[in-house]
Amino acid sequence: MVGALCGCWFRLGGARPLNPFGPTVVQTSMSRSQVALLGLSLLLMLLLYVGLLGPPEQTSWLWGDPNVTVLAGLTPGNSPIFYREVLPLNQAHRVEVVLLHGKAFNSHTWEQLGTLQLLSQRGYRAVALDLPGFGNSAPLKEASTEAGRAALLERALRDLEVQNAVLVSPSLSGHYALPFLMRGHHQLHGFVPIAPTSTQNYTQEQFWAVKTPTLILYGELDHILARESLRQLRHLPNHSVVKLRNAGHACYLHKPRDFHLVLLAFLDHLP
Repeated sequence: MVGALCGCWFRLGGARPLNPFGPTVVQTSMSRSQVALLGLSLLLMLLLYVGLLGPPEQTSWLWGDPNVTVLAGLTPGNSPIFYREVLPLNQAHRVEVVLLHGKAFNSHTWEQLGTLQLLSQRGYRAVALDLPGFGNSAPLKEASTEAGRAALLERALRDLEVQNAVLVSPSLSGHYALPFLMRGHHQLHGFVPIAPTSTQNYTQEQFWAVKTPTLILYGELDHILARESLRQLRHLPNHSVVKLRNAGHACYLHKPRDFHLVLLAFLDHLP
């Protein structure tokens, strides 16, 4: 389940009843135990606040339209990439959405979250990829270099005949999306970075040179990678920024309804 992001189990031993005639050290021991439990509770609350645990939003914004068929397969060639794909149910939009993923996830995340189904309902073709070494994609030697990662992504889009791509790139997938973005491929029609990694590898001048329409998304409680990436991504000349309130690093999981609304608004207004 999408909500099962972090399970924390604690086994607390049963305390012996206090002996009113016993030494006071027993009472002191119990008092320290209670303090320890209180401290543990406060620590968990702090983790939730800073977004490390970031509880998913309790929402019905999970889509399972039986009319939407999620296709799956491998791209051809010697370096296959596993993908999931949906076709538009209604009149197709010109842009096509390519969804990458973070370190703890894969293409199945976007099906579980309902993003693929929702995009299909709204008339978009959408493709979610398993990056090399994740999900159903085997590790690939080319993924060890920046140029290799950009080439892998370019080849996957070509093999899948994706035109006018809008690239959604959370977290780890910045290793692939940013080299691809910097090369200015003609099929990249939009960019949606969600606190991506690797922004520090590029100069302010390199970001300035990118004209791709960009929606910068991040969670309010992501105080580390979101801030670091935002510092660099703000140099993109054609961008807007949206902060999802009460969401952590994987803000699309914590606030799926808000994420979907913002993403659809961005897609619907692309030229």
